[in-house]
Amino acid sequence: MTAPVVLDPLDLAALISSRLCHDVISPVGAIVNGLEVLEEEKDPQMREFALDLVRKSAMQASARLQFARLAYGAAGSAGAMIDLADAEGVTRGFMRDSKAEMTWTAPRALLPKNKVKLLLNLVVIASSTIPRGGSLDIAVEGVEPDTSFRLTTRGVMARIPAHVEDLIAGTPPENRVDAHVIQPFYAGLVARETGMDVNMVIDGDTVTITAQDTLPDPQFGA
Repeated sequence: MTAPVVLDPLDLAALISSRLCHDVISPVGAIVNGLEVLEEEKDPQMREFALDLVRKSAMQASARLQFARLAYGAAGSAGAMIDLADAEGVTRGFMRDSKAEMTWTAPRALLPKNKVKLLLNLVVIASSTIPRGGSLDIAVEGVEPDTSFRLTTRGVMARIPAHVEDLIAGTPPENRVDAHVIQPFYAGLVARETGMDVNMVIDGDTVTITAQDTLPDPQFGA
């Protein structure tokens, strides 16, 4: 079995930062464009269009940053627990402008921070499996410490993106990790940290992603 690639902490931080900048640069750029139109344009209709652009882009940037704070950031001290209701809220904001309709089924519960981070990173991966839109069903099953995740996507031309399974496993092609693939690689890091195993299966126009505990039950020993 190939050992996972280990990144230098500074390289990991730099690649995650690049990913975050990529996610927010588009709505931030749209805000700047809208403000420039407001400064120069006198036509009421154009000004209203620019205001609407600024308003929608600001909401999109805010939603992406709130999602990223939980998916990639500290979001509390070490060992923190996060409410699944908060995770649902930021996920709905993140998916609001996507082509996919989302459903969320989960108990009212607190989960360890890193498990929530894994769930949100799996949402990003799941959304990439239906580039033409469709549906995304997110289910959190069981109770701690035996919580598991199931994300199911359905859509035309559904696919598992190239190399994403290798990246989650920490074994990218040619052992190379860059800003374009850091997100699924990072998801794999979090999965191993939480002791969860991630699997992806495609059947026609349906992709299923599952994550469940791989650690042995303490009562039965290692």
